[in-house]
Amino acid sequence: MKKLFTAVFLLIASAVVYSQGSTGLSEINKEDLIKNVRILSSPDFDGRLPGSEGYNKAARFAADKFFELGLTPAGSEMYFQHFNIEYNKIESPAVFKSIVNGDTINYELGKDFVLRGFTGSNSFNLPVVFCGYGISRPDLFYDDYAGINVRNKIVMVFKQNPSWKNDDKDWGTNYPREKSLVARKKGAKGILFVSLPNDNKPQPLISSVLHGDGEQPEDFPQLQISFKAANELLNLTGFTINDCQTKIDEKKKPISMNLATRAVIEVKAKYEKYARTMNVAALLEGKDPELKNEFVIVGAHLDHVGSQAGLLFPGANDNASGSAAVLEIAEAFIKGGIEPKRSVIFVLFAGEEQGLIGSKYFVDNWKYGYNKITAMINLDCVGYGDSIQVGNGKSAPNLWQIAKQIDETSFNSMVSRTWSGGGADATPFHEKDIPSLYFVTTNSYDHLHLPTDEFSTLNPELFEKVVRLAHLTILETANGNYIRETVIK
Repeated sequence: MKKLFTAVFLLIASAVVYSQGSTGLSEINKEDLIKNVRILSSPDFDGRLPGSEGYNKAARFAADKFFELGLTPAGSEMYFQHFNIEYNKIESPAVFKSIVNGDTINYELGKDFVLRGFTGSNSFNLPVVFCGYGISRPDLFYDDYAGINVRNKIVMVFKQNPSWKNDDKDWGTNYPREKSLVARKKGAKGILFVSLPNDNKPQPLISSVLHGDGEQPEDFPQLQISFKAANELLNLTGFTINDCQTKIDEKKKPISMNLATRAVIEVKAKYEKYARTMNVAALLEGKDPELKNEFVIVGAHLDHVGSQAGLLFPGANDNASGSAAVLEIAEAFIKGGIEPKRSVIFVLFAGEEQGLIGSKYFVDNWKYGYNKITAMINLDCVGYGDSIQVGNGKSAPNLWQIAKQIDETSFNSMVSRTWSGGGADATPFHEKDIPSLYFVTTNSYDHLHLPTDEFSTLNPELFEKVVRLAHLTILETANGNYIRETVIK
């Protein structure tokens, strides 16, 4: 234990001394960071949905930056590492209305409803049925579809699964695709998701492409609606949507019912099961004859959730901020004249929003042995918030202590909270026993997956600090001042 403590102390001391030397730190500034976020989150990039021309344009923008810096391409095709991904382009029109007692209520996209990222296409005017949590699990003695006919109707269900369990077993994946396929199998024509209203902080109307496994029901519209719209559809029952959750949760029994109201839905989407997309990767080769064969991975996800019928989800904080950070750190290495001992790979991942697809692909196709990756540093949602947190410190405590000590010396902005198990795009690396850190900010998610996630909401001073802290941590690691530790799981 004493030897381990001494080793960690020496690492920390080295970090402090080095961070006071020539580091390229002056190349990292809030003006350049905000400039690149503003570009990446602009309408020209259309929300950076993998498979779209908007995402391809963002990837070319990043590749051009790497080329201008003179970094070596590290993809299978120059800077690009191509793979296939599901893609669903939501086009106009996007219509949702309710009909209650003969009166039509028109709803606004983004305010009263959003479409699920993998909504299907169709157009109809049909009755609405409330089906609780949308679960059909007779094996668990619970079935929201028992005793009610949903054929040729629209079902309204809670988006999340219940917090309680029957028979102490999980309900399923909790993904919208699973609930949609269940409803479609029962004969429904479309689905309306509602967040759990009794939660302490109910989920707002977010756009999301995290949809789960299974075949895409291309003729099956999937919407998430507001509590206001849900209550208007429930108007003739005497229940509110809060009442519905309360009654089901109290008795742990369904209260599915016909609502005697109708909904008008019109959705148009273009689906591709195998769309081509890419990670963007560049290499700065190390200068030490031996250590150059070891790698430090610096990553962030470039993708976001696209747009819906002209409604843009800009993704400024999530994750144009992390992408801009990677580009800025790469520039600091080059323009700062830094020649690290270990090699550094700068990579922007596609498909994080769909389940870490790009980072998993990168790790699965790594050719040089996982023991050759000294560390992975991930940056995700680093532009908005009020302080810095560095995740996965419980799994890589020595690496985390380097970041903490640099912060205490230079920035004093990092909280002590951390976690284990990776997190976001650090997760696939952690699962391969690669020490990883996840740089993020606290209170970072006020605009998560909303149209309001714009560059104007960012905190430039904090943004600059977290990127500088990450840069110095990477610098220490790349210069051999960190000895790869055993990951704690």
